[in-house]
Amino acid sequence: MPLRRSVHHRIALSTFLLAFPISSAFAQDATAVAERLKAAFAKQGGELSWTGVSGDASKMVIQGVTVAAPGQPTKVAIGDVTLSDITEENSAYTIGSATLPNYSVTQDGATIDIAGIEITGLKLPAEDSADPMAAFMMYDTADMESMSVKIGDKQAFTMDSVHFEITPPEGGNAMEFYGSADSFTADLSLVEDADSKKVIEALGFQSLNGSFELAGSWQPSDGRLALDQYDITVDKAGTLGLTFDLGGYTPDFIKSMQDMQKNMAESGGDASSQGLAMLGLLQQLTFNATSIRFDDDSLTGKVLDYVAAQQNAKPADIANQAKALLPFMLATLNNPEFTTQATQAVTAYLDDPRSLQISAEPSAPVPFAVIMAGAMSSSPQDLVKTLGVSVTANEDGDDAQ
Repeated sequence: MPLRRSVHHRIALSTFLLAFPISSAFAQDATAVAERLKAAFAKQGGELSWTGVSGDASKMVIQGVTVAAPGQPTKVAIGDVTLSDITEENSAYTIGSATLPNYSVTQDGATIDIAGIEITGLKLPAEDSADPMAAFMMYDTADMESMSVKIGDKQAFTMDSVHFEITPPEGGNAMEFYGSADSFTADLSLVEDADSKKVIEALGFQSLNGSFELAGSWQPSDGRLALDQYDITVDKAGTLGLTFDLGGYTPDFIKSMQDMQKNMAESGGDASSQGLAMLGLLQQLTFNATSIRFDDDSLTGKVLDYVAAQQNAKPADIANQAKALLPFMLATLNNPEFTTQATQAVTAYLDDPRSLQISAEPSAPVPFAVIMAGAMSSSPQDLVKTLGVSVTANEDGDDAQ
């Protein structure tokens, strides 16, 4: 969703701002710290400026901070950024606390207000560090009290009590991460499309309330990235969960991706050539597993009721039609075993809507190049076998993995 992506960019800029403030010769020299910050921030493809700098290692303030994303002429005014409890060990620094002021950004008719951003235990490697992780921001915790989005003068979206924490990859161990938001709200009454509004009103979801939680790990040495949990829960609807397991997502791959994105933003080149370059880069990755799961909390029944009302039928009739049509829809895959499994799972779910999960777990890692070649071949249905796709219903989360 473009609005959500824009919000994520704002938060990312804010956290990048805090990531590199004191990798200069001595933290006591606030001006040198700020200049080091500017140079380090530029390596990330961003532009940083300020109106003044004051303080020392115990507490320094970078005043009137503005940041800009690669290829974006608009600067975001952040305000005064405060860094405190700065310590040094072997030319590496740890910032005990980094805080941003509350700030507001208005763009394309949307106003984003963010409050209460604080990062603790921000770790900055030595300037000449040979550690491949030196280019990344490591911290203990990051928190945001609230975020709100207004369209005109109407509240469209809010999110409260956002929390992230990271366990750095030390001693050969993988980095572990966790994140959550206690609550979010979305006002769907602002949707303007007439057909969409009718569906929203019929389902009773003019306003969405929910939460999210995620957890995973990353091993820099081999690029194994596992998202073990990404659950978005909507009250009185259900929980949509996503997991994935990839290989090859190394620091070198990330740097290549960042460089490519920066070049694309700066050059504004041909979209087709940029897409081919991105596909070439993605071929360095391998696919290990993924899953999409939905745990129902009355949404399925509401959808069946809505479709039945449109067709002047009973909800049970609509469910039976879906059960009957599914085998014919899956017949094009030319995979009778999968067709039978999927049909049985969907039938069980429609009879007793609790959970439905689609998983892909090949017997061995599959290079992305093989997946892309299969998708563009004359028989893309073979990917069902290649990726080990399966469908299950009404199983506990642990049993469905």
